[in-house]
Amino acid sequence: MKKNRKINRLFATERVHADRRDWHNLRGMLPFLWEFRGRAALALGCLILAKVANVGIPLILKDIVDSFQSPETRTLVLPVSLLLAYGALKLSASLFNELRDVVFARVRYRAMRRLSTRVLEHLHRLSLRYHLGRQSGAISRDLERGTRSVSTIMNYLVFSVMPVLVEFTLVAIILLGNYAPSFTLVTFGTVGIYFVFTFAITEWRMDYRHRMNRLDSQANNQAFDSLINYETVKYFGSERLELNRYDATLSQWEEMAIASQTSMSLLNFGQGVIIALGVTAIMALASQGVATGEMSIGDLVLVNALMLQLFIPLGLLGVVYRQIKYALADMDLVFKLLEREPEVVDLSGAKPLQLRDGAIRFEHVDFHYQPERRIIADVDFSLDPGQKLAVVGHSGAGKSTLARLLFRFYDVTSGRILIDGQDVRDLTQESLRAAIGIVPQDTVLFNDSIYFNLAYGRPDATREEVVRAAEMAHIRSFVERLPDGWETVVGERGLKLSGGEKQRVAIARAILKRPRILIFDEATSSLDSHTEQAIQQTLAEVAENHTTLVIAHRLSTVVDADRILVMEQGRIREHGSHRELLDRGGHYAAMWELQQHEGVDSLLASGPTE
Repeated sequence: MKKNRKINRLFATERVHADRRDWHNLRGMLPFLWEFRGRAALALGCLILAKVANVGIPLILKDIVDSFQSPETRTLVLPVSLLLAYGALKLSASLFNELRDVVFARVRYRAMRRLSTRVLEHLHRLSLRYHLGRQSGAISRDLERGTRSVSTIMNYLVFSVMPVLVEFTLVAIILLGNYAPSFTLVTFGTVGIYFVFTFAITEWRMDYRHRMNRLDSQANNQAFDSLINYETVKYFGSERLELNRYDATLSQWEEMAIASQTSMSLLNFGQGVIIALGVTAIMALASQGVATGEMSIGDLVLVNALMLQLFIPLGLLGVVYRQIKYALADMDLVFKLLEREPEVVDLSGAKPLQLRDGAIRFEHVDFHYQPERRIIADVDFSLDPGQKLAVVGHSGAGKSTLARLLFRFYDVTSGRILIDGQDVRDLTQESLRAAIGIVPQDTVLFNDSIYFNLAYGRPDATREEVVRAAEMAHIRSFVERLPDGWETVVGERGLKLSGGEKQRVAIARAILKRPRILIFDEATSSLDSHTEQAIQQTLAEVAENHTTLVIAHRLSTVVDADRILVMEQGRIREHGSHRELLDRGGHYAAMWELQQHEGVDSLLASGPTE
């Protein structure tokens, strides 16, 4: 018993929170409406005129019926004029409804456009930590539903809720002004019971909808993830495992969907009962009024027509309320995303980087993701303008984290990173990243043409500059041999290209960007020995007169560096030139000897060649 009370209190608390979120999200829509407030007001005016014409139709119909009951009517002059007025009102109602649709269309679709753009902009502003942990498939589905929900809510508010409210007000005025209070009492009572019943049942049903949304996003993410990892699935023959995971989630979604549909049928039936009882009561009152002579046949027709005009859209209003609640649940996902604060933000008063020579300084830098797991510990070094500094070490030593901190994907836990004496935290992120070029270890390409991916380094570059960069990266001849040449689409994440081809595209992009500071993060790890030698020469030419940070695992690629840092468990263990470190006989010398043996073993294992 206590447990049930506790659960009920929990659900009640969640509903109160959900209601607050709904109002919060509706207020969040106002800025999107404000841009076209004139159009919104004009659409509202058209709506009111359409409903005035619509409610006027039963009034004309009453006069037409009563005119035929009058013995004084000898000609068809009066009925013809009323019939013409009836037709004119019908035409006006249709005209103003269509005008409302046309006027409001730009408001709806501009709001969708603005929200979609704002969400994408916000996603780009969120920090790397968020994107490393995100579920792309789930986010894709949430954003699709969320942005569509804005149009849905506006559509229902303007085309369903507002018309019913206006029509209800006009019908109430007619009933109060022309008939006994009992008509108004029954009408208002029916509508009140209808609303209370609809809201109560819909709130109960919303839990099913929320669960359906979560399971739908989860299933979509599983499907998306299995397709992204298509090769891995094939390597391990895990097609059945992926299908079972996907189907298990859809099975739960199916149960929620069935429960949702069953409860909706209960809601629809209950609404039908309330409306049927209300209309029956109104018609009974009207029939009694005609029988006693207090009302004419025209009055009976008018009351019946008004009730039909009111209750038919009211029946749809239950569906509309449910859809608005669903849309608000969908919209909540987007607005919660927009409320997520980026981890790394520009300070107020942040200034653009004043780049002079490109000198880099790490001053006693510490960094951790969680306090118990320190990634970088007291890293202190400087990189003078035009120098080439290499950072080597085993996997997990913290080498690539240095590049991420320099790009300010994360802020340091303590210490400072300076470029030309300016703390990167005091600079705008845009100007900081514009000054740095990188060739990452894992190159991910856009699902677009090779030319688009090459030109991404500097979109305003001429075609000649793009081709020259491709030639320097030793990829031009490969591209021109392809059937579609520069317009060859590389596939999602560049999957149609080999690792070496993608890496050469990344090198070409870095060349095209022409930054003052260059970072090579295992820049040639996916290349064969012959291409690597050619690329190393190109990189040496590109890096000339640039401040260059090279992150490497293969020591043979950094022997020409001005200085080499050896990292282990986030700390700098040794530093010096290649020759100095070998003579010292420490960590670097041991790594060098190990890699030399691995190279010889690999050569012997390949056997003689013909």
